[in-house]
Amino acid sequence: MLTYIQICLLACLAIILNFSLHRIEEGHVGVYFRGGALLPYVSNPGYHMMIPVLTTYRSIQVTLQTDEVKNVPCGTSGGVMIYFDRIEVVNILDANSVYTMVRNFTADYDRTLIFNKVHHELNQFCSVHTLHEVYIDLFDQIDENLKTALQKDLNDLAPGLNIQAVRVTKPKIPETIRKNYELMEAEKTKLLISTQHQKVVEKDAETDRKKAVIEAEKEAQVAKIQYNQKIMEKQSLLQIAAIEDEMHVSRQKSRSDAEFYQLKLQAEANKLLLSKEFLELKKYEALTHNTKVYYGQDIPKMFMYGGCNNDQDSRLNIKET
Repeated sequence: MLTYIQICLLACLAIILNFSLHRIEEGHVGVYFRGGALLPYVSNPGYHMMIPVLTTYRSIQVTLQTDEVKNVPCGTSGGVMIYFDRIEVVNILDANSVYTMVRNFTADYDRTLIFNKVHHELNQFCSVHTLHEVYIDLFDQIDENLKTALQKDLNDLAPGLNIQAVRVTKPKIPETIRKNYELMEAEKTKLLISTQHQKVVEKDAETDRKKAVIEAEKEAQVAKIQYNQKIMEKQSLLQIAAIEDEMHVSRQKSRSDAEFYQLKLQAEANKLLLSKEFLELKKYEALTHNTKVYYGQDIPKMFMYGGCNNDQDSRLNIKET
């Protein structure tokens, strides 16, 4: 049988084990405090033992986490107070920097380095910009500017804590101003639609103009081709006519040369043929075949001397039987 003292000892041991045994989740590391002082070691995920009552621990996340900063007031340069409903800061802490981070900024380091810093940077941004710039013109730059400002300070104050992204929701503005902005956006949308419609009309007109220019250029090119074709046809006809004229001239010249040569040869032949004796012979042949009778005293002389003198021919009395 267990004695009362043993039972008490077992109970105390169970209580001590219950308070001293603890678990660190995966993606976290453990830091320990004794009497408010940070102990110089960090535990990895798993089960660990510590001295109860005197020692406490905090689990620090070393994986990617998102800190939400809600309802951040921001005053613009024009004096209008606006509120950012939610700002999300995605960050990650290097496991090797956990001890230094907790020693310098406590286990709630994100409260000092992220939450408070977001308030400060947003107010700095709003104070030098108008409502229209914050709400419309520069709203798409707020997240990137905020990320850059946070990371710049962290590189100097807390190396090992890295900002991955910042997401900023649209700020809340006074209702009357919001309605005016909605009306302005509606008018801007109408203007944008009108501008785009005008661009479409201009583009259609430009397309029609280009089509007309292309069609005119095509017609001009076709007309030029046809014109050149006609010129080539006329030139061909002129060349053919010139060739035909040259052929005709050549034929006429050849024919004239031939006739001239023939006449020349005929003249030379006649010159050789028409001798005095040949002519005398032809005269007698003609007289023998003549059916005419000549009367007169000089007829015998004509047969004797040929009657070639004009004085003798004039004294002939010729009568046809």
